[in-house]
Amino acid sequence: MKRKIIWGLVILVVVAGSAAGVAAWKRGPKPKGIQTATVERQDLQAKVSANGKVQATKKVDISATVPGQVVQLAVKEGDIVKKGQFLLQIDSVNYRASARGSQSSMEALQNELEAARANLTQAKADLTRAERNHAAGILADADLQRARTAVTSGESSILATEHRIEQARATVDGVTDTLSKTTIRSPMDGVVTAKRIEEGEVAVIGIQNQPGTILLTISDMSVVEAEMEIDETSIPSVALGQAARVHVDAYPNKTFDGVVTEVGNSPIVAAQGAANLAIKFKVKVQIKNPPEGIKPGLSVQADILTGFRSKVLTVPLQALVVRDAEERKPGDPPPATPPKEQEGVFLVEGGKAVFKPITTGLLGELSVEVTQGLSGGETLISGPFRELRSLKPGDAVREAKPDGPPPPRS
Repeated sequence: MKRKIIWGLVILVVVAGSAAGVAAWKRGPKPKGIQTATVERQDLQAKVSANGKVQATKKVDISATVPGQVVQLAVKEGDIVKKGQFLLQIDSVNYRASARGSQSSMEALQNELEAARANLTQAKADLTRAERNHAAGILADADLQRARTAVTSGESSILATEHRIEQARATVDGVTDTLSKTTIRSPMDGVVTAKRIEEGEVAVIGIQNQPGTILLTISDMSVVEAEMEIDETSIPSVALGQAARVHVDAYPNKTFDGVVTEVGNSPIVAAQGAANLAIKFKVKVQIKNPPEGIKPGLSVQADILTGFRSKVLTVPLQALVVRDAEERKPGDPPPATPPKEQEGVFLVEGGKAVFKPITTGLLGELSVEVTQGLSGGETLISGPFRELRSLKPGDAVREAKPDGPPPPRS
């Protein structure tokens, strides 16, 4: 009797398991838990973000054009200067002596010129007398010829002296110019933003490919810009005149208006040994309303507004799926050429995933414009990524409930 009961229970379990299996087979695979979003219209703003440094739009690096010791330094970093204001003095003793020597040489030549002119006057008078005496028959032909030669020689002497005076004057101009370069004045109104030399140090001029000593940097901080480095993938959408929003790290919680004033046409040359770095282009953004006291070298982050669409159809970026245009079946041989890719989204229709090809337009920060393929109001699958990656058309789906807050501790 007991054995019959046991066999009856076994048969009951087998029947129950078979019924459950049949029910599960009829239901099909377990639906995948997904997150959904609605295709809707909204304003779309595209932007390119980059980091950079503040610098003056107009600045001058003042270098020494004559070598020498700095004997007087009249400014310090941060000083406001005016155009023509005295900045520093390089030792001018030797240059001043050279200028005096050249001036004296020119004055001596001018005296020689006066003497040569006097000699020519005398030679012309002698020639006049010689011609009268020769006509009277009391002067030999040779003496007349000597008188004429004296006049010609005097004229040539004056001409040569005048040329030597011109040469001496050019030398005086050169040494005077060199002397003037020992006194350095500000080339413009601005602020001393860098001082790289101290009083008593020696200024060195540049030779061939070696730059000389940069003594001071004068910057006009009334007009400043942010110099940015933009990745090669983003540079095609950046253009002159585009608006920008600039954030300066030194001024938190403030946003400054900007405009793109320069877009580099050539990539930034990487340092030697850095060939594998990303290719970047230089872009300058002028800050329209810089705060008072802004300094060069401050770190900035700028959002360049590259495009705007009003009330356009959009889908979340994470909902985009790129798949082969022609779906391969298991066992199919590999294609001879790489398959064409198709961009689209998965919609939810009747509890199943349906792939819908779309054409995209403007790319925003979190969304992308849809120009073809959707009409608005559709329910699409926006996540999670692990499900989207393996999702196939026709898969059963169900909306997963978002995780709630953790239960309170007792």
